Amino acid sequence: MMKDLPSPDSPLRIGTRGSPLALAQAHETRARLMAAFDLPEAVFEIVVIKTTGDDRALIDADRPLKEIGNKGLFTKEIEEAMLDDRIDIAVHSMKDMPTVQPHGLMLDCFLPREDVRDAFISPGCASIHDLPQGATVGSSSLRRRAQLLNRRPDLRVVEFRGNLQTRLKKLSEGVAQATFLAMAGLNRLNMTEVPRTAIDTADMLPAIAQGAIGIERRSDDTRMGAMLAAIHDTPTGQRLAAERAFLAELDGSCETPIAGLATLEGATLHLRGEVLRPDGSESHADEISGPVAEGASLGRQLARQLLDRAGPGFFDWHG
Repeated sequence: MMKDLPSPDSPLRIGTRGSPLALAQAHETRARLMAAFDLPEAVFEIVVIKTTGDDRALIDADRPLKEIGNKGLFTKEIEEAMLDDRIDIAVHSMKDMPTVQPHGLMLDCFLPREDVRDAFISPGCASIHDLPQGATVGSSSLRRRAQLLNRRPDLRVVEFRGNLQTRLKKLSEGVAQATFLAMAGLNRLNMTEVPRTAIDTADMLPAIAQGAIGIERRSDDTRMGAMLAAIHDTPTGQRLAAERAFLAELDGSCETPIAGLATLEGATLHLRGEVLRPDGSESHADEISGPVAEGASLGRQLARQLLDRAGPGFFDWHG
């Protein structure tokens, strides 16, 4: 039995955003730690931290995220709290995470990955192809916007930001005829009543690390390192190593839509990737396979292949 476990007098402080989905992910993390170490709920404290990306004024303004500062929007304040020793660990949606962590912090624990697919959400249409000519679709994701316009250039895409509940409210108010959400979020919140169609990854490649939860800790916190190792899901970590290396090699520019997905088959890792112009006018996709242990190297190699195919200036385009 591990020594120095948390207690009611010295609880393990879990940092998270305050959205229903973020809280569900923090609660899942707590439940897994409780089960792994036979601990009561009383020895954990959920600490809600407001991030720049949660600022209601920014959400209501509907400014594109790239104008506010895409990277770190949902993580900066939480990471500062950990560096200041106000929390012990932080629970993140991995698709929000920059590829490099601040000095003193590390990500080496990932929970089993949920459904990676995007969900097409519309009260009146079953799929992208069913939308009428010139229909309005809401999305704040540069990737989804570009992929949609690549397939349906006739559509009008408007900024559609906020947490899952906020976006569903906008849809019900008729701001748009359809939007997209992640299947993982809908599943984690048990929102079976939402009219959605899961989009096959062959039709729409998801965001890097979509559906994955990562748990960040201080690099020198060996106690937390040992505890998190007990709930780490190795296959998810292997897949994300490839996907995040792919993103890092492309520099993960918030100006350039990037999609990617790694899958495992025995000891072989298969990685697909895509880069697009923001207006959907040009898309390049490729794939690569190799040993699971070489996932990060495969990710970097695929990124270089796509850079070569896209040609000079592709990533410099600003519309």
